Amino acid sequence: MPLAAQAPSTADRDVVAAVQQIFDAMARCDAAGVRARTLPDGRLFRLTPGSGQPPTSTTLAAFAAQFDTCPRKLLERMWAPQVRVHKGIASVWAPYDFWADGAFSHCGIDSFDLADTADGWKLAGGIYTVERDGCGASPLGAPTFK
Repeated sequence: MPLAAQAPSTADRDVVAAVQQIFDAMARCDAAGVRARTLPDGRLFRLTPGSGQPPTSTTLAAFAAQFDTCPRKLLERMWAPQVRVHKGIASVWAPYDFWADGAFSHCGIDSFDLADTADGWKLAGGIYTVERDGCGASPLGAPTFK
């Protein structure tokens, strides 16, 4: 017998909301907003499949600092996130698309780890793919730029 779909738990919604708050802060070029939802010692890894290059990485502090000044308007959107939560740790795995200055840049998969802190869920680290080919249309439709 197939399992019935379960509604997302409050913790699942809070974890996804924390990631969305980072994306929203990126779109506003709001470094303080990015810092508010990240642990500075964490790391993000970027992998470009098929490039033959190993993943590159940056600390979350350096990632946030790039939003002190933004030469481009950025938009990242995720959909259908898969969330796992257990006793103060969480992971989010989701397809995404990324736009720069109103033009499509790339798509990929985000895989993020979060920690529940006194200030709520914060990004502790993650890895994402950067894929420029084979990106299907987003189920979110065309983005709206502000």
